[in-house]
Amino acid sequence: MTIAGATPPTSGEPNYALRRQRVFLILSGIFLGTLAMLNILGISRFIDLSFDVFGLSIPMVLAVGVLPYPITFLCTDLISELYGEKRASDMVWVGLLLNIWVVFFLWLGGALPGFEATDPTTGALALDAAGREPVFFEVRTLAFGAVTASMVAYLVAQFCDVRLFHFWKRLTNGKHLWLRNNASTLVSQLVDTTAVILITHFYAHALPINTDAELWPQLLTFIASGYVFKLAIALLDTGPLYLAIAKLRPYLGLRAREEIAHHDLGSTHNPH
Repeated sequence: MTIAGATPPTSGEPNYALRRQRVFLILSGIFLGTLAMLNILGISRFIDLSFDVFGLSIPMVLAVGVLPYPITFLCTDLISELYGEKRASDMVWVGLLLNIWVVFFLWLGGALPGFEATDPTTGALALDAAGREPVFFEVRTLAFGAVTASMVAYLVAQFCDVRLFHFWKRLTNGKHLWLRNNASTLVSQLVDTTAVILITHFYAHALPINTDAELWPQLLTFIASGYVFKLAIALLDTGPLYLAIAKLRPYLGLRAREEIAHHDLGSTHNPH
C-alpha cells in the first residue's frame, strides 16, 4: 500500500517530507559509499578465517572486499520495504554508474603522466627490487579485476534481491518481513558470490590459486567461504532490520505495511 497524496505539515506536525528525504539520503549514501569502498579494497588482500570443528578443518578464505558487502543488501531491503521497488531499483542503477565512475578515475590516474621510473627500451613501468609495480598501479590492476567481476555480479544479484523481496512481499500481503529479507538475500548472495569468484578467476586471474592443486575444489572453497559468511550476516541482520523498520515507520509517518510511492518522496501524510 502506498501513500497517494501530499499535504503540507500543519503547525506542530513533524516534517515527514524532510525526514523521508534525510533517511533516503543516509541509506543510499551508506549503500553507495560501501559499494565504492569494497570495489577499491576488492581482492587486494585475502583473509584466512579457517577453523577446526571436532578435528575437521573447515576452510574459510575471504577477499577483504567481501567484509562490508552484506551492508549493501541490508540497505536495499530497508529501501525496498519503506520506499518501494522502483526506488530500490533506481539505486541499483546508480550503483552501476558509480562502478563505472570508479573505473574511469582508476584508468585516468594511470593514463596521466607521473614521476614513476620507466624502462627506457619498452616504456613500461620499472619494477622495484621485489619485482612489483608502483603501489597505485598494483591497486588499479586489482581493482579493475574486482570491479569487472563485481559489476556483472552486482547487477544480477541486486536486481535478484529487489525482485525476490517484492515477490515475497506481494505473496504474503506485506507480512513476514523475516521471510522476504532472508529468502531474497540468501538467493541473491549465492548468485553474487558464484559470479564474482568465477569472473575474478577466469577473467582477471586474480585469485590466489595453487597451480599444483586441482582448480575446481579451490574455486568451490572460495565460493563456499564467501557464501557462508554472507549467509551468517544475512541471518544476523534480521533482528536489526526489524528494529530499524519498527523505528523508521512512525518516524517517516508510515502505517504498518505502508510504503512511500516512488513519485511521492516528499509526502507529509500524518498517519495519526
